[in-house]
Amino acid sequence: MGLSELQRTSGRWGEVVDEIVRLEKKIFPKHESLARSFDDELKKKNSGLLYMEIDGEIAGYVMYSCPSSLCAVVAKLAVKEKYRRQGHGEALMKAAIQKCRSKRINRISLHVEPLRSSAVNLYKKLGFQIDTLVTAYYSSDRDAYRMFIDFGNE
Repeated sequence: MGLSELQRTSGRWGEVVDEIVRLEKKIFPKHESLARSFDDELKKKNSGLLYMEIDGEIAGYVMYSCPSSLCAVVAKLAVKEKYRRQGHGEALMKAAIQKCRSKRINRISLHVEPLRSSAVNLYKKLGFQIDTLVTAYYSSDRDAYRMFIDFGNE
């Protein structure tokens, strides 16, 4: 099992991105998927992606961006079905938080559907707080919690 940061200079860039795009298409509804623009998103200077491999297979990933020098946004966290509930999502999130903290980010935010209680509970366990309920965030009938964690007072 290994946790890696996807580097543009990696010889495996295309292979890793292709596998993540397949995972993205399988997990997220078409209108929420970044599959078509994944490569473009990762080319942005302020984007980052950490992924976990188990026995040569990508088990999950977390994608984030730093739109300013003070804040970061987690855009995606995904773990393949067969690897869920084994701590891999938590490990990915902890690594992303650490990466952001190393850049002296003061706040990390994310959006999560309230019905995804296991995800909400994971984020709370890691120190995220619910900021507000954003109605119709995903679609007209699907809301999202905006959650955040602050490091500014440390």
